[in-house]
Amino acid sequence: MATLLVNTGKAIVTSRLNSGGTIPQYVAWGTGAGTTGATDTTLFTEVTPRVSGTTSQVTTSTTNDTFQVVGTQTAGTSETITNAGLFDASTSGNLFIKGDFTGIPLNTSDSIQFTFKVQFS
Repeated sequence: MATLLVNTGKAIVTSRLNSGGTIPQYVAWGTGAGTTGATDTTLFTEVTPRVSGTTSQVTTSTTNDTFQVVGTQTAGTSETITNAGLFDASTSGNLFIKGDFTGIPLNTSDSIQFTFKVQFS
């Protein structure tokens, strides 16, 4: 299992620090197989429309060192979710962070609440 701030995510951070870009707050999931890599720009077989998550700063080791997004996705059909990520747009856009995991089988209308955390240490 891998979770990474991908290369395009690093570009989002530097853009935001330079007063540009958009907040990566759109939660998405995918059903395809694979291992997350730094050069990934998409999820593995993204499904279900993205949802806007709630952003915040939280403390992991030192005050406000972690960017956090919490969002809930609901399955439109029966599917097995294998990866999830954050984007800076509700469609298309740039991938910020991505994680892969052992498949989670879902029935129609099942939901998963994802919490994404990026700690700067």
